[in-house]
Amino acid sequence: MKKVLHTSAQLWLNNTLKIEIMSSSSLSNVAIGGQTFETARSLRRLYFIRTAFSVTWVILISLFAKTSMGIASALLIIYPAWDVVGTVLDIRANYRNPSKTPQYVNAAISGITTIAVGIALQKGVPEALIVFGVWAIGTGLIQLILGLRRRKLLGGQWPMIISGGQSVIGGASFIVLAHAPTMGITSLAGYAAFGAFYYLLAAFRLSKTVNLEAAA
Repeated sequence: MKKVLHTSAQLWLNNTLKIEIMSSSSLSNVAIGGQTFETARSLRRLYFIRTAFSVTWVILISLFAKTSMGIASALLIIYPAWDVVGTVLDIRANYRNPSKTPQYVNAAISGITTIAVGIALQKGVPEALIVFGVWAIGTGLIQLILGLRRRKLLGGQWPMIISGGQSVIGGASFIVLAHAPTMGITSLAGYAAFGAFYYLLAAFRLSKTVNLEAAA
């Protein structure tokens, strides 16, 4: 288990996204404008979808954490599995980006995390929360890097940057509260709720980019 967590952490810290910017000729400027518009619009849609999922997940985990640990455990597995889906949707939103390797690596990491959570749950919820803690710290760092890189091209990324920092803090709290499962799951629900809030903010902020590009 420690080997899995150590390997996953190393992969997470190496996971970054490189956004290539085209040359500055007049024709390229038109291409950049069109690409920015399509990317911003696709990301905005994705952020709304991720908001809806997170809100639904928070409601369900809050309902079943104290009444049905079986269902709560299934939800713990579903959460990282959904991140695989979200990463695939992110790749589609940035389909013109020639450097997709980091996103594929992120999808693989989330897949590994899903398996690791399933294995950890056989030992108990505390072990699963520790896996979540490591995952949240790693993905928070990735989100922070993504937000900083995309801010220069798309704008509207401050909520995602803040969310990345909050994810790192949240991950640390999961590890600290791991041996108090109810409190740990409550902390995890709060983490997901904040994530939904930041995705929603980012979606609205990206609307400015979409509107500006549409008016250009």
